[in-house]
Amino acid sequence: MFVFLPLVLPLTALPIARLAEVHLHPRVATRLLSALAGVLALCSTLCLGLLVVVGTAQLPGNPLPDGWSDPEVREAVPYDEIAGKAAIVALAGVAVSCAAAAGRHRRVRRRAHRALAGLPDGELAVLTDDAPYAYALPGPRAASGPAVGSGVAARGRIVVSTAMLACLDAQERTALIAHEHAHLSGRHHRFLLAVRLAARANPLLRPLRSAVAYTTERWADEEAAKVTGERTVVARAIGKAALISRATPTPTLAGFAASGPGPGPVPRRVAALLGPEPSAVRWPPMFTAVGLAVWAAAAGTLGSALSSANATVTLFLVLKAATPL
Repeated sequence: MFVFLPLVLPLTALPIARLAEVHLHPRVATRLLSALAGVLALCSTLCLGLLVVVGTAQLPGNPLPDGWSDPEVREAVPYDEIAGKAAIVALAGVAVSCAAAAGRHRRVRRRAHRALAGLPDGELAVLTDDAPYAYALPGPRAASGPAVGSGVAARGRIVVSTAMLACLDAQERTALIAHEHAHLSGRHHRFLLAVRLAARANPLLRPLRSAVAYTTERWADEEAAKVTGERTVVARAIGKAALISRATPTPTLAGFAASGPGPGPVPRRVAALLGPEPSAVRWPPMFTAVGLAVWAAAAGTLGSALSSANATVTLFLVLKAATPL
């Protein structure tokens, strides 16, 4: 059963996701959880591919060499034929799901950039719209044309509707702009897209997707608080905007305070801003209750990630040893 470990080990990421989003600095938590999601998703996908090879190489009409599924190899996989056929369906589902998510992300970005084509150049783009929203739009890729402007503007634009600006005062507008600027500077859309694709590759990674959606917003909240110098102003702006705002065009774009399917949850973000600034220390001291919990969860999750990679590599080496590729 060792060969099936990469498919179920993502369950072990749940404890550290819960602890990291509460006790670690949002910047550290975002990077840690995104990398963890990527490793576990890659291992589970490779495992599915190897199961397809082992379980279906001897099926009639299969283009794979029969030698890739020798008895010595198939003995290493319980119910190899059933597992192989099921892996085909699962792998196809992963490919379709990830392609659909990536395609939607690209289409939404292209449409958003086309909608801003007639506006003056600059980082801030204000759209006349009765619907309140604010989100960070990353710079267009080569396929969508050259980036507009220079500096930060070349990396993306901040899209805000007139309805959103109307509900905020001057200080709160500054907090909003600083928040979205942090999303652009930190390239948060990359983290959001990575964990979303990881969750599509393995549904057991969905808790990491939700955790990173929260930590990226908290990361931007803290950066906005540094710019304004008033944590209560940022908290007030988020609370007011959350009452009227709508979700971002796609979950892979970072918003301000969208409710419902958008990033959040808003009440936890507001409560965090009303408290002290998170410590710049990357990890809590080990000899504290919180530190012991975080370090234990981190060690367990790291062990799970290494076990997942080890299981995938082992299955590959068994296949190669029995029938050299």
